[in-house]
Amino acid sequence: MTTNDVWVLGGYQSDFARNLTREGGDLADLTREVVDGTLDAAGLSGEQIGVVHVGNAFGELFAGQGHLGAMPATVRDDLWETPSSRHEAACASGSIAVLSAMSDLRAGNYDSALVVGVELEKTVPGDTAAQHLGTAAWTGHEGDGVKFLWPHMFSLVADEYADRYGLDETHLRAIAELNFANARRNPHAQTRGWDVPALTADDAVNPPVEGRVRRFDCSQITDGGAGVVLVTDEYLRRNPRLRPWARILGWGHRTVGLPLRQKLDKSQGNPYVLPHLRRAVQDAFGRAGIELDQLDGLETHDCFTPSEYLAIDHIGLTDPGESWKAIENGDIAIGGRLPINPSGGLIGGGHPVGASGVRMLLDATRQVSGNAGEYQVEGAKTFGTLNFGGSTATTVSFVVGQGAAV
Repeated sequence: MTTNDVWVLGGYQSDFARNLTREGGDLADLTREVVDGTLDAAGLSGEQIGVVHVGNAFGELFAGQGHLGAMPATVRDDLWETPSSRHEAACASGSIAVLSAMSDLRAGNYDSALVVGVELEKTVPGDTAAQHLGTAAWTGHEGDGVKFLWPHMFSLVADEYADRYGLDETHLRAIAELNFANARRNPHAQTRGWDVPALTADDAVNPPVEGRVRRFDCSQITDGGAGVVLVTDEYLRRNPRLRPWARILGWGHRTVGLPLRQKLDKSQGNPYVLPHLRRAVQDAFGRAGIELDQLDGLETHDCFTPSEYLAIDHIGLTDPGESWKAIENGDIAIGGRLPINPSGGLIGGGHPVGASGVRMLLDATRQVSGNAGEYQVEGAKTFGTLNFGGSTATTVSFVVGQGAAV
């Protein structure tokens, strides 16, 4: 019987600790590395790829480079004339590129796809980088007078929790400490060699950035890329020597308005702070035919500690407003009930914006294929992702499972 399953054949991640500008590199160099590494991992050449999808959010701002759908063919001759397009959805750009590739495959347009997420962010000073990243909010309508817009925005999310349910900020610090600790196990993580102090409310050690958000509550400015090759059942039947890493079991995708205040106002009276995010996850679970207790781990979007705090109760690990229980109980640590961000996530692992969604999917496939190395979750068979852009304006979730015969 022919089905329309989509499989992850292999993937690659660059070292997120690198600074491409200091190395004399650019987006072409990064794209070449990721494309070559991804195809090598999948055991394919460019001629065997039917379509390419590129995730990138800020190429024009950080690197002065647009039209990135054409970059893979620029750096790899055997992708010449292969259809390709670039996708932008802020921090969810990579996940949107994956969804677009899946649509191509499930529609029968092609039977193999290369998905690449790339971003350079270390090309400018930190203050300028913050301004560039701020364009993913509603420009001119929110964040007026704020120096660092995104820490401010997710401090407002923490404020909403505090108003509705109460919030002990030591639980935010605990999320950061866990993700930095996990990152030390990950050879690709940006902070794997960092000497991170014990995280407290000491302004000298962990200074405030905006509101409740402090220095180590923040994900990193990162250069990096990640890629995966996706294929159909029919492709695998024609190429029986290939052994996929994972099957994409389910996905969810919800889009709402840009402003955070609009989202928070619409959620008044709902037990969940951002209910559309929960519905995206539920869509992924529903398509995968699983419940939360069948998930062995999650790679989630911890751009700031409040965003992971948000994820914990929104996926259903606790009741609304009780994410602190999972933190205190060790539920989200490796070896716990549901390990979250065993890779180190964005805070520990790094956050090259356009690549993060692809990187999360790649780490999920590494887990279910037993290829995660020192941050492997023992016995992982089913893994999820939760990736969002802006203040969750674009939210995407995937569920992957172990590869099997087709």
